[in-house]
Amino acid sequence: MNELENYIHHYFSISIDDCKKIASLFKTESIAKGDFYLKTDRQCNRLSFIRDGLMRIYVNLPDAEVTQWIGTPGYFITDLSAFLFRNPARWNIQALTDVNLYTISYDDYIQIGKILPKWNELEKLFIGKCFITLENRVFDHLSLSAEERYKRLFEQNRELFNQVPLQYIASMLGMTPETFSRIRRKLIS
Repeated sequence: MNELENYIHHYFSISIDDCKKIASLFKTESIAKGDFYLKTDRQCNRLSFIRDGLMRIYVNLPDAEVTQWIGTPGYFITDLSAFLFRNPARWNIQALTDVNLYTISYDDYIQIGKILPKWNELEKLFIGKCFITLENRVFDHLSLSAEERYKRLFEQNRELFNQVPLQYIASMLGMTPETFSRIRRKLIS
């Protein structure tokens, strides 16, 4: 089993044969460092699983550029609202490194329900887990101090701190680069 099939098998607890059926709808895709997967206000026609590399989800605001998330290997990436509900994309998604993906088109995604009759139930689980991840991030932003948010991300994604420009991590954590640097200095010393 490849990384995608393994993820589908464990995440959805479905048979290996069903995993292979779903995974067969995904095509391999490579994106060079600096290239865009998606730009704001465009149509989003794909959902991808990151095999390797890093991708940044961000938005350009009038007075700042705000990083929403850094996509890492083993996770899906898309603008979920744009993909599922056909709205214009809110987010830019850009490769921070060379990236290899397993990508499914919107049209093929819709076909999963025909291939796997219980897909509606599994899709609900997938979207529910996406929502819980987002809800947990909001809760952390509301309930944890900047230092606690820094520590939590460092514990969960230590490798990011050596692979991603630190201003992106600061933005993702909802703090200024100066605050981020101050916390980092304090924790290192």
